Amino acid sequence: MALSEVIELTRELPDRLVQRWPESGEGRIKMGAQLIVHQGQNAVFYRDGKSLDTFGPGRHTLTTANVPLLTRLLSGVLFGEDSIFSAVVYYVAMREFPQEGWGTRQPIAMQTPGQGLGWLLIGAHGTFSFQVKDAKRVVDTFVGGGQASLDIRSVKDRLVNSITQAATDWFAEVNPGNLMKAQGMMDEMSTAIKIKAQDQFDAMGLLLKSITIGGLSPLETSAEKLQKMGLLDAQMYMQLKAMETIEKSSQGGGGAGVGVGLGAGMGAGMGLGNMMAGMFGGMQQQQPGAAAPQAAAGPAGPKVFPDIMGVTDAAEYLGVSVEDVVELCNSGQLKAKKIGSQYRISKAAIEEFMNS
Repeated sequence: MALSEVIELTRELPDRLVQRWPESGEGRIKMGAQLIVHQGQNAVFYRDGKSLDTFGPGRHTLTTANVPLLTRLLSGVLFGEDSIFSAVVYYVAMREFPQEGWGTRQPIAMQTPGQGLGWLLIGAHGTFSFQVKDAKRVVDTFVGGGQASLDIRSVKDRLVNSITQAATDWFAEVNPGNLMKAQGMMDEMSTAIKIKAQDQFDAMGLLLKSITIGGLSPLETSAEKLQKMGLLDAQMYMQLKAMETIEKSSQGGGGAGVGVGLGAGMGAGMGLGNMMAGMFGGMQQQQPGAAAPQAAAGPAGPKVFPDIMGVTDAAEYLGVSVEDVVELCNSGQLKAKKIGSQYRISKAAIEEFMNS
């Protein structure tokens, strides 16, 4: 391999967080070589599985004085200007990466005391921006010695996981109690999520610059899903299933016969009122005439999707994550109308996308 007297990243790719010099193998570098770091970059020397000296923007002449960590690692090897050593340089982009989409892959559970099943499952989505805070830590966290580059997509899952975990924690701590109140607190929520997620971003060498919440959407909430999430014990699960059966049968017009059969199965003398009291003791009683929960409304059957959908319905319709739909809308691959911070997508646009 040729001896390098100038080290420079000549072509920076816009979606790359980290790029390696040279792309493969190790560089043979002469002491006294020129290291060129452009504005918006940091350069990190890497050798033997360790990140070493870091350089900011400018032209640097490499000497034993400004590569002390590398010199210490190669003790006895570097003697003077004519010395040659092997190393890799990782160029790290320090600019802000704006408008990345995020969305919950797993539902967020919000307690709704005295309403429906006592829980509501919610989907959330939005955008965020970030930038590198500590180039050396980014290299240590994400990059291996043989990796040629690191793009945004490679780190995005970890970043989105940090954001969604912070959102889940916020709901557990604040517990708005119903979807309407939660939607009215989205500014407060985004501020809290940014603060909560920053510790995890710090650990990766990153700074969470901004975060927006594009919307909160109710998801199908059923006793089965709540039990799978560990929110219901076996007894509560059976009681809620019985409630769902009663509500569905009463809406379907077959209430009396089903109610008698169910009462006999659960034990003589146990009525719906006693069952409700046992389930929601100490909670606020649901007002008479209140709407049935979404999951219990109507007999079970295939979901009918509206002609105009939000990103949550569109994700379910396509069988992908909310984050994927947001990315498709942001990139223009899926035609959508943005109203405020939320997307509205027609069923026709989805069919056109799938047939393209």
